[in-house]
Order: sequence, then structure tokens, then C-alpha cells
Amino acid sequence: MVSFQDMPYRHPDMEGLEKTLRSCAKRMRQAADYAQARQVFFDVQDKQTEVRTLSSICSVRNTIDTGDAFYEEEIRSIREQSARLVPAEKAWKEALVSSAFRKDFEAEFGPQMMRILDADLRTTDERIVDDMIREGEICQAYQKDSAMARTTFRGEECNFYGLLKHMESTDREERREAFHAWAALYEEISPKLDAQYDELVHLRSGMARKLGFEDYTSMAYLERRRFDYSRDDAAAFRKQILETVTPFMQELRQAQCARLGLERLCYYDEALIFPEGNADPEGTEEELVEKARNMYREMSPETGEFFDFMVRYHLFDLKTRPGKRLGGYMTRFPGYKAPFIFSNFNGTSADVDVLTHEAGHAFQGYLAMRSIPVSMLSGSTSEINEIHSMSMEHFAYPWMDLFFGKKSGDYVTAHLIGAISVLPYMACVDEFQHRMYEDPDMTAMQRRHVWREIEKTYMPWRDYDGVEFLEEGGFWMQKQHIFLYPFYYIDYALAQMCAFQYYGRMKTDRTAAWEDYLRLCRAGGTKGYFELLEHGHLLNPFKEGTVEKSVSHVISEIRERYIKG
Repeated sequence: MVSFQDMPYRHPDMEGLEKTLRSCAKRMRQAADYAQARQVFFDVQDKQTEVRTLSSICSVRNTIDTGDAFYEEEIRSIREQSARLVPAEKAWKEALVSSAFRKDFEAEFGPQMMRILDADLRTTDERIVDDMIREGEICQAYQKDSAMARTTFRGEECNFYGLLKHMESTDREERREAFHAWAALYEEISPKLDAQYDELVHLRSGMARKLGFEDYTSMAYLERRRFDYSRDDAAAFRKQILETVTPFMQELRQAQCARLGLERLCYYDEALIFPEGNADPEGTEEELVEKARNMYREMSPETGEFFDFMVRYHLFDLKTRPGKRLGGYMTRFPGYKAPFIFSNFNGTSADVDVLTHEAGHAFQGYLAMRSIPVSMLSGSTSEINEIHSMSMEHFAYPWMDLFFGKKSGDYVTAHLIGAISVLPYMACVDEFQHRMYEDPDMTAMQRRHVWREIEKTYMPWRDYDGVEFLEEGGFWMQKQHIFLYPFYYIDYALAQMCAFQYYGRMKTDRTAAWEDYLRLCRAGGTKGYFELLEHGHLLNPFKEGTVEKSVSHVISEIRERYIKG
């Protein structure tokens, strides 16, 4: 094992992978017994692991510096070659799912693997290869355009993340100026983003039609392996958020307005929870990582081993830099059984959120890559994966004094407020995406009007201080998931319900809650969504009343910590 910066990179052997897929499809059909079929399966997985590891290294290095011409070209080439592999991959998967030994595979590894392969065959085809390539090109252009956007604020060159720091200032005029600069920056690049999204919606809708789906939503649900619930279930879940969380958030925003001594609460005030200032972490990037290492060593033997591994091999890139992609993520280098955490530190509490949220993903990946032999089952769907990350944020509460000192209580209060306040926004993003793919021919202004209409339903308190671009609905385009990962966002809300359940259990029996969490992490994606909820002793978020059961103790705690205080 070597550190990330020393991991060798060469262009992935896509031609070799294609040959392996085609030869192994033939070998699978000719297998005389399950032992032979099983060996063929793992021969393919070994070659895929080699290619995916190199592709992942390339992707990370591209997002670290979107202006690096070498990795930009490598990503473009890998994306195109991957799309061209569709016929060979389809031939391999067809041989596998139709194998005489399908039931043997299911007996050893569970039925979920075959369900995934069946869905993959339904959603990939030679007919959409060119569309897939174009989709990837647009997504890459979007990432570069948003990463390169910058402005000068009070003499400092800032990107979007740099401005967010100023939007938490105790000086309201500074917050307001930063917000207006942030909005102006989005408005400046909005013609590009509108055009990119318009083409993405039409491309995706066209792909769905070519494959015989009613609309892209149906195809996306299958691509996201939503085998257990439908768009109607998602709508019913959003309704629970509207009825339970939105009224509380109105109460909370009124209390926040009073705490801050304001006549009205504007968007740029929402991030400031305490008039004296939010809790910011104490220490440099290196110091924060070392504090996290102490925390994980104390949390459990498993987390200590995991984080020591991350530090030893420098499996992070955390600093904000010009040209670096926005956001944060966790990815994997499967050949090394190594997770990797990417982020944009900006000096706020969000930096610590990364060291808990993304580390929750990474911890699960670290465990699963060492215990689950089938790589496609080492991770689950995002509804489950986000439980790993969000729950870790709550499990980390007892160690927040390491990061925030005397303000650790303020951090926990603000974190709980953040965790519940984002739920209506998540519902907005989900409903918006459903509406977009119901009517792919909407104009840019129609999309904005739809967003503002939805936003006023779930977040009636939102006040953009008269900024026309946002008042007419431009806020939607700051969410990269809408561009890059269609329909991936309600997953966070579903997962937060479960994370709140673990947090509630922590208050009475932390050991039992942790054991349930570990059990869920170790299961990876070996079972379906509902099965994994049961495996982790979690309530089904779609069942009527689950949202209220999950958030009620959080609402009570916020009232005690913040509203009554």
C-alpha cells in the first residue's frame, strides 16, 4: 500500500477489459459446474477492479484540479471508452444472469446481486452509448464552469465556498454583501448552466424513450436501484416532511430572527445561528485531522484502525483551491481497499462535518471492502449509504469539544438545527426533479418559476432580500446533484430519518445503537433497502407516522437548547 500521491497512474486497460468480458461471457456459458462459474465471475471482477481503481485515481486528480489538461483528457477518454464497453458488459451480464448456476450464486451471495444485474441490463444498451458519452461531457463541463467561477470580495478572490464563510459573519452587512456577490456569481454563469441542464434533461428523456420507458423518472428509479419504492411513495414521504417539519421550521426561523435581533430573517441570516457567532473549529487542517484521529481511536477499535489507515496513506484532499471542484465526496480505490475523502475546507463547522459525514462513508467502505467478496455489494443504494455518514455525525457528538472547545454545545445545537432544517429543501429538490422530467420541454424561466413555487410551499420563510435572480427561482442551480446525479437527493432525507433514530437510541443505550450501526455498515449492499432497514433495526421512512417518530425527539431537544433558551 502506498500513499495517494504515490499511487501510480496509467491509462486503464479498457481494451483488455473488453476482451475479458467477452471471453468470460463465453466461459460462463460453457462452465461445467458452479466452481468453474464462480471462478469466471471473480476473473471478471479482478479485471474490473484494476480498471476501476485507475479510473478512480484519475477522477480524484481531475476534481482536485479541473484545470489539469492531462487528467481532463484522461477523464474524457475513459468516459468515452467506458460507454463503448456497453455491448461487452451487456454480453457478460446476460451470460451471468442466464447462467445455469444463477441459483448457486444467489445461494452464496444473496438475491440482491442478480436483481442489480437484471436492472443494469434494462437500463443500458448500445442504442444510448453516444448519448451517455454526451451526458458525461456536459457534466464535466458543468463541474469545470462552476469550479472556475470566482469573484473579488473585499479585496479577496473567492469562489462559491470562499463566499459561504463570509455568509456566516456576525456582521450583517458582510453577510449581505457576500450573499449578493454569491448570487451575482451564479447569475453570471446561469446562461451556461441553463443550457447545460436543458440539454441534460432532453438527453436523459431521449435515452429513456429509446429503451422503452414511460419517462426518464422510471428509468432513473431503476438505475438508482429503487426496487422497493415508487415515485408515489416518494411523494407521500415529502408530504410527511411538509406536514411535520415545515411547521416546526417556521417556528424555528421566527425564534432565530428574534435571537439575532432582526425585524426579518433573510436567506443570508439563516446560516448564523447565534448572534455572537457560530462555533468555528479550532486548528489548521492538519490539527483537525489529528483531532479526528484521537476521536476515532476513542470511539471504537474499528474506527481507530480505519482512521489510522486514512492518515497513514494520506487518503484526503481537504483544502479549497482555485480550480478545485465544488463540494465533498468519498470514493474508493478498490484495488487498494482504500477509501478517499475529498472536500473544500473553508474554516467553518462544515469542515468538521466532513470529518464525520464523509468519514462515515469511508468507514463503511473500509469495513465492507475487507469482508464482502463481491465488490458490487460492498456498498448499497444511497438511501442506505447516507445512513452510514449521517449517523456518524451524531455518534461523534461526545468529542466535539476537541474541535470547538467551550463552543462544542453551540456546535451540537447548530448541527441539529442544520440536520432538520435541510429536510424541506431536500423535498424541494426531489419534487423539482420529478417536475422537470415530467415536462422536459420547459424553458429556463419556466424551470425557475417551478422552483420558486415549490420552494414557497416547503420553505415559506425564505426571503432573498429582493435579489431578482433568486426571487424568480434561480436558487435551484446551486445544487450540483440536479445536474450530476439525477434524483439523488431525497435519499439524504430518507437517511436522516434513520440517523435520527440512531441518535434517539444513543441517548438511552449508546452501545446498542452502535452495534446496530456497525451491523448495517458491515452488511453493505448485500440486501435490499427494506431488508437492510430491518437488519439495522430501523423504521421504514415511507410508513405514515415514521417522520414524526423520527424527528420528535430532535424537535424537543432543539426547543430546549435554542428556542426556549
